[in-house]
Amino acid sequence: MKKYMSFLLVFILLAGVLSACGQSGNNEAGGSNDKTVTIGYFPNLTHIATIVALEKGFFKESFGKDITIKTKTVTNGGLFMEAMSTKAIDVGTVGPGPLLNFYVKNKEYRLISGAVNGGAVLVAREDSKIDSLEDLDGKKVAIPVIGSTQDVMLRKALQEVNLKAKTNGGTVDLYAAAPADTASLFVQKSVDAAATQEPWGYVLENQAKGKLLLDWDKFAWGKESTNTVVAARKDFVENKDFAKAYLTAHKKAVEFIQNNPEESQEIVIKHLKDLTGKELNKDEVKAAFSRLTVTTDVNEKVIQEMADISKEAGYVPSNDIKGMVDLKLLEEVK
Repeated sequence: MKKYMSFLLVFILLAGVLSACGQSGNNEAGGSNDKTVTIGYFPNLTHIATIVALEKGFFKESFGKDITIKTKTVTNGGLFMEAMSTKAIDVGTVGPGPLLNFYVKNKEYRLISGAVNGGAVLVAREDSKIDSLEDLDGKKVAIPVIGSTQDVMLRKALQEVNLKAKTNGGTVDLYAAAPADTASLFVQKSVDAAATQEPWGYVLENQAKGKLLLDWDKFAWGKESTNTVVAARKDFVENKDFAKAYLTAHKKAVEFIQNNPEESQEIVIKHLKDLTGKELNKDEVKAAFSRLTVTTDVNEKVIQEMADISKEAGYVPSNDIKGMVDLKLLEEVK
């Protein structure tokens, strides 16, 4: 519990820092100022490609000295997409769930590269008597945010055993809670299980007596589960020089991470420490890193299935995402 409180303190401090960062110096987005590019991302391990590209100077190198690189950090996909819709973010990493939720209502967004597959797990409370997906019948499962990628992944997993969420006439109660709060909910027995991203799955297992129900390679689409992608506004993509500069740096970061996993983990730890003043546990980061794949690849079939599930859940009025995935510039960069 002591370790959990330490980890929670990091999250609380981080939230304060992010709030301050999100309010400063982000008015000059690339859509309105061709000398400035604002990159958005989450302070999560699944956004490691963006963090490494920033720390290693790949973005500065790729865009050149005449372009100012700014950053905006947010804590969930809804906030990311809202910021992108107001041109407070030009490009960055986000889950495909929030991206497609916004796209079906406004076609001004594009998915231009993959970033991370996996990185999400399904964990049950040790005393919950949940030993299989079927046992989630009548249980309460925590998800990060309604409509999040983990929400959609959970719904996919439930389909496989003919279960549904209560909001769709089923028996499984989906409960939205910040990942940092989930360990406390486990201890209080307020939820029975959680669909969450790393490193929170590791925290639940090791600090809240959770048991792994589905590991990252078995949860939803398994190793093909797209957790994080590169999203951009249409006008940013149409500025091919900017879009290709970003993708060049992103690709370089992905390759660096693939070839230097330990150094990349140290970079993430340092980056988050610089934001919060607190250092994450190296073992937690290492364990969480083993549950994801950093890649530029995109499985368009999985993205479409996510849209189908989002429509069934009532999150979007349509599952038509034709035109959202645009990998032409990525292929040129490759």
